Amino acid sequence: MKRISVLMTYVCVSVIWYGLMTGRLAAQQLSNAASNHGNRFEQLGTLLSDPNIFRTASGAPGAQYWQQKADYVIDVEIDDEQQVLRGSETITYTNNSPDPLSYLWVQLDENEHAVDAENKRFASSSMRDDMSPRELHKFMPLEKGFGVRIHEVTDVNGNPLAHTVNYTMMRIDLPGALKPGARYVFRIKWEYKITDRNEEGGRGGYEYFAKDGNYLYTIAQWYPRMAVYSDFQGWQNKQFTGRGEFALAFGDFKVNITVPADHIVGATGECMNYPSVLTAAQLQRWKTAQLSAEPIEVVTLQEAKTAMQQKSTKKKTWTYEAKNVRDFAFVSSRRLVWDAMRVKDGIEGNQPMAMSYYGEEAYPLYNRYSTKAVAHTLKVYSKHTIPYPYPVAISVEAANGMEYPMICFNYGRADEDGTYSEATKYGMISVIIHEVGHNFFPMIVNSDERQWTWMDEGLNTFCQFLAEQEWDKNYPSQRGPAHKIADYMKLPKEQLEPIMTNSENIVQFGPNAYAKPATALNILRETVMGRTLFDYAFKEYARRWAFKHPTPADFFRTMEDASAVDLDWFWRGWFFGIEPVDISLDSVTPYRMQTARPSSAKADEKKAYEANLQTISRQRNLEENRSFLVDQDTALQDFYNKWDRFSYSARDEAAFQSFYQQLNRQEKDIYDGKITFYELAFSNKGGLVMPIIVQWNYVDGSTEIDYIPAYIWRLNEQYVTKVFAKSKEVASVQIDPFRETADIDEGNNSWPRKTQPSKFELFKNGNPEARGQSSGQNPMKAARQGR
Repeated sequence: MKRISVLMTYVCVSVIWYGLMTGRLAAQQLSNAASNHGNRFEQLGTLLSDPNIFRTASGAPGAQYWQQKADYVIDVEIDDEQQVLRGSETITYTNNSPDPLSYLWVQLDENEHAVDAENKRFASSSMRDDMSPRELHKFMPLEKGFGVRIHEVTDVNGNPLAHTVNYTMMRIDLPGALKPGARYVFRIKWEYKITDRNEEGGRGGYEYFAKDGNYLYTIAQWYPRMAVYSDFQGWQNKQFTGRGEFALAFGDFKVNITVPADHIVGATGECMNYPSVLTAAQLQRWKTAQLSAEPIEVVTLQEAKTAMQQKSTKKKTWTYEAKNVRDFAFVSSRRLVWDAMRVKDGIEGNQPMAMSYYGEEAYPLYNRYSTKAVAHTLKVYSKHTIPYPYPVAISVEAANGMEYPMICFNYGRADEDGTYSEATKYGMISVIIHEVGHNFFPMIVNSDERQWTWMDEGLNTFCQFLAEQEWDKNYPSQRGPAHKIADYMKLPKEQLEPIMTNSENIVQFGPNAYAKPATALNILRETVMGRTLFDYAFKEYARRWAFKHPTPADFFRTMEDASAVDLDWFWRGWFFGIEPVDISLDSVTPYRMQTARPSSAKADEKKAYEANLQTISRQRNLEENRSFLVDQDTALQDFYNKWDRFSYSARDEAAFQSFYQQLNRQEKDIYDGKITFYELAFSNKGGLVMPIIVQWNYVDGSTEIDYIPAYIWRLNEQYVTKVFAKSKEVASVQIDPFRETADIDEGNNSWPRKTQPSKFELFKNGNPEARGQSSGQNPMKAARQGR
């Protein structure tokens, strides 16, 4: 332990300069590239768009904010024999912009399946030694007749409108400029072959069940729909290639859906004609469900099984209406069980219906969990954003996950004997929470998914984590906890890109667009800002931009504006950069006051004097009782051989006591050796600046946490020291003890260093599975079989 000779020393920061930057701020704008500071804490500046009359510097919509509106009246029919969708629509487009428009852009997402689709040509491919027939077929695209066939594009009077199809976008040329504030009404008639989702991929389509010869139709991105025209980018007409989802305008929908008479249809919005499409018993159950706080089966499993066998050849038309939504999707099949319940509390000003549609394969899981997971999601999200405003929220089991206003498609099927693994259970609950949660991001807070995937997927995944953690205290959340993103952040740089990257350009899509932003927000909430400040600011962002089109700058600015926390360093590092967190605790040096108390000072001098004399040779001479010359010949001894060099006088003691009595209590503790100063040295090996959380583990078994804000790195982004005064004896020091900063190397987080033993397997499957990670034959099945 080192001694300090200064009378009083308090906690201080010692900034040590070393080295030059090595270019670790890749993908960022460096303000002071040749220095070890002045980069990571600079304001975002030109990385954000300038505020204007449409979007303020505070992150709120501006005084002259505007957005377009698109209303639809659609008639659609599903041909259950040929798997063809035929539709006609009337679109009323309102130009609320200050710009005259000479043409309109309409999205045709189903063209992603066309044989000459752009996404089929630019995707890279390679060969392996072992290839399946399905993999080989991808190299030999066949003309299957997929893609949208436009039959008519006319004005409201039936006059043809010139139009040009460019892959998944169609430009409609107007006969004259659509002036600001004006409306234009036009009509489109189209059809397309519905694809097998399991074979062709994509968002909508059908699934065929060979065992009973029936289809499950999940119809999404199915109608020609208006692209967004906005103040920040004009037309968003970037092609749909299957990954970057969509930007859409809000509007009102009336949709008439014609399907086989024994099909059950669930859709965006509210059904206007249940009495004409349901049986009397089903209608009565629906009325009961509207009053129930527990799920009620409106269509039972037995009714679905009967319909699957009989297969009606008649038709029925279901009419749905939805107000102020940005999209419309629906499910149709005779295989569906339908249950529903009223969400009676937890949502201010609203009591929506939570509903689920599912087949017999999913019945053991969905009948127990789905609708209650829907209700739980609405309550938790409403608490953290805005109250859920729509009248219904629907979960459909369709062996996939995708979201639309008021309806989403999820997975979660049991084995044939009705059992399921724990992983399947929690995977199902998580995907339901996630997809229902998309009602808030981006269906209400309407960001541009084609450009910034993280603004809906990342924010939604963060809220999903909050909802999961309120479902079960032991919920095995896979995205959100900081340490779970560490493996991604330590990947080679060529496999990484900033969160602020267009979706088509991302290598590791799930970690980048879902997990990393969700983790970043969780770190903001728990570590950087604290829950109170974060929750208020996050809720304010949702309130400001509900039913509007926010950009990243609006989010970043609102979070700072509503919290008074400067977060530019955080956005710069987590969203604009690819550096990982790796803060190393390099050393811990204890210091204790070198006191002027005569007794203590002389005792310290004696100890030091004797330590200086001690050598191995002297020790062994003493052990051998060797006779020394000065002891044999006393004439060699003088004053110094007999002098007590460690004695002190009464005058020395009195002088000290006079000085000591003038000290305050804290100063006396220092002189009495009750306070030890610990100098901790940290190096930023990863590059991403973060707060430093220090846990002190004391000899008496107690612990204490000290929090060092990230600003400690502002004058030296590579190396800092920090001094702490402690009254207890420290046994060890640990940084980031709760794994809350996403540190990629925990081996350098402790003093003294801890050895991390590698694990090996003695017996195959000798240890129990981690919660939520069951695989292979599920434990429920084994228990039923008595094993």
